Amino acid sequence: MLEHCETEYAKEKASELTIYTQKESIEAGLKQSYEYKQLLQSGIYFPNDHLLNLSRELKLLGIPGAVLTGEQFVQLRRLAESTEKIFRWFDRERKTAYAGLAKLIENTHYDKAVISKIDEIVDDQGQVKDNASNELRNIRANLYRKRNELRRIFDRIVSKLNKQGYLAEIEESFMNGRRVVAAFAEQKRMVKGILHGESDTRRTVFIEPEETIGLNNEVFSLENDERKEVYRILRELTKDISKYEPLLSAWHTIIGEYDFIRGKAKLAMDMKGEYPSLNDGSHVQLVDAYHPLLFLYNKRLNKVTIPVTITLDEANRILLISGPNAGGKTVTMKTVGLLQMMVQAGLLVPVNPSSEFGIFKQLMIHIGDTQSLEFELSTYSSHLLNMKYFMENANGRTLFFIDELGSGSDPNLGGAFAEVILEELARKHAYGIVTTHYLNLKIMANKTPGIINGAMAFDEKNLLPLYKLIVGKPGSSYTFSIAERIGLDKDLIQRARALVDEQHFQLDKLLNRAEQDIHDLQKRERELQILLKENERLKSEMQQVLDKEKHHQQIETLKQQNKITEERIAYLKDMERKLKQILIEWKKEEDKNKVIKQMQALLFKKDEQRVVNKMQKKIDSKFEQVGGEIKEGDKVMMKRNHQVGKVMELRGKRAVVQIGMLPMQVELKDLIVVKEKEKDS
Repeated sequence: MLEHCETEYAKEKASELTIYTQKESIEAGLKQSYEYKQLLQSGIYFPNDHLLNLSRELKLLGIPGAVLTGEQFVQLRRLAESTEKIFRWFDRERKTAYAGLAKLIENTHYDKAVISKIDEIVDDQGQVKDNASNELRNIRANLYRKRNELRRIFDRIVSKLNKQGYLAEIEESFMNGRRVVAAFAEQKRMVKGILHGESDTRRTVFIEPEETIGLNNEVFSLENDERKEVYRILRELTKDISKYEPLLSAWHTIIGEYDFIRGKAKLAMDMKGEYPSLNDGSHVQLVDAYHPLLFLYNKRLNKVTIPVTITLDEANRILLISGPNAGGKTVTMKTVGLLQMMVQAGLLVPVNPSSEFGIFKQLMIHIGDTQSLEFELSTYSSHLLNMKYFMENANGRTLFFIDELGSGSDPNLGGAFAEVILEELARKHAYGIVTTHYLNLKIMANKTPGIINGAMAFDEKNLLPLYKLIVGKPGSSYTFSIAERIGLDKDLIQRARALVDEQHFQLDKLLNRAEQDIHDLQKRERELQILLKENERLKSEMQQVLDKEKHHQQIETLKQQNKITEERIAYLKDMERKLKQILIEWKKEEDKNKVIKQMQALLFKKDEQRVVNKMQKKIDSKFEQVGGEIKEGDKVMMKRNHQVGKVMELRGKRAVVQIGMLPMQVELKDLIVVKEKEKDS
């Protein structure tokens, strides 16, 4: 992160990261990092590109009588200008969208008077302006005239002496702030004036001509007056701007803070850092968590980093990790510890966003050999000394990490002490991760509330570590398998096996077998998951086909219904036309009976009635009426038109009847239950 910071303020803060224990402070840091990361990913410009280190200038402002230079005022102006851009960037919408970043400017304000006061006195190059005071304007006007007059006279003298052959190649120069001619040493008595010096070779002398001495004195005096007036003006400006020193210091801190946050955001982008959930209690729930340094290292080498998933809660507060050497036990432990510290420092971490971090008041770490010649401590003595501190100070808000608990002593005695230490830490309700090879600790973890076993997976067939944590089972050290892997003589391995207690060896073999079984089960589970996903895909495709077919049937049904409706409308229009014709005939025809017969034929649909009667006879030949209560699945006949269908659904006093391809709603009173007649044998 340090390499992403540009200001001294941000670099110093990155070098001395603060680990917070208050949820509000941690949330603020995480939120700011996440919001700036969003800006970087979206390519949105944030105006903190003018990064300035003005600690010295701001200290001088706070010292009475101190005077800042024009260049230093230009730097202060840039600070004010950068601050103005930041305040202008945070409009109403951005204050809401980036509330974490906006919080930094809540307790300060922008004052345009700083830029205004500096602009009155100093230009963009840091030079005091001519109109900074009337006195300075007059001095510079006189100085301009005198310098022009001096230049004209001097040019005339140089031309004259040059023609006489008295001047060297450089002709003229400046010495002691005065304009002089460069004459040959042998001709120095021929040029009247004041000798100011000679060259290193002593072949050239520098003489101030007699005619310009008076003008040079006047110019020198005016330049001195100018310096005094400029100093006076800058002193007054320093005094005036010093009133804004607290405000300028606040702005300088804000610029540094945004630089620091940008550094955190860039680091998060490098390691794919995410914004996890935060729990105010003691809790660790890491999902697909990566060791940040290992992730960055492997990223540069285009290598894959294997993540770890760990949960420590009230039921399982302490995780005891066993397994082979070089299998990833210590890396797994360091991953949890480093990520916990990063989160409590307000840094985004490389985990799945569903991960949840608790807040711990104490972080206790014992990793590596801590022996000391200076204090006459052996490896085991220093180990016990640290364990003593852990047991005396641990509580429910402690997260501890112990690498190789009990190592450095006799395995039986060290193992006994390790068991007592672990029991005491569990009794104190502390949370932690412990790595070990001790068999008694693996057995103890299975029967002690609050402690759970974990193992680093190992491929015994290929004799390779898998760097994956399996929670719930202890792991074997694979001592003999690793010996075979590195090519140790088989006779030596057999002799070593013979020296090991048979029960211990059998138990280690049992752990090996259990671990390999778990590995095989996990492999089968992954294969089953692939098959399940394929099944889900096929099911989804089948459902799409069914939905498409159902949609097609609905469209066909609507078409049929629309066709029936169109036929009915056409029938009614035809009926209306015929009735109008009959009405006309009634008025014209004297034989009213003839017209009445026509009307009866039209109104009572004798032709249609014949068709209905024919249909009824056909139905009567195939079906016989049963009667009784209508139920779903019954075959029913419509009393009105004698059509037969099947009851699909009952809806109160109505039934949905499927007739051919068309479902129709019919009142129950208009239906009668029928059944097919048995055919004559």
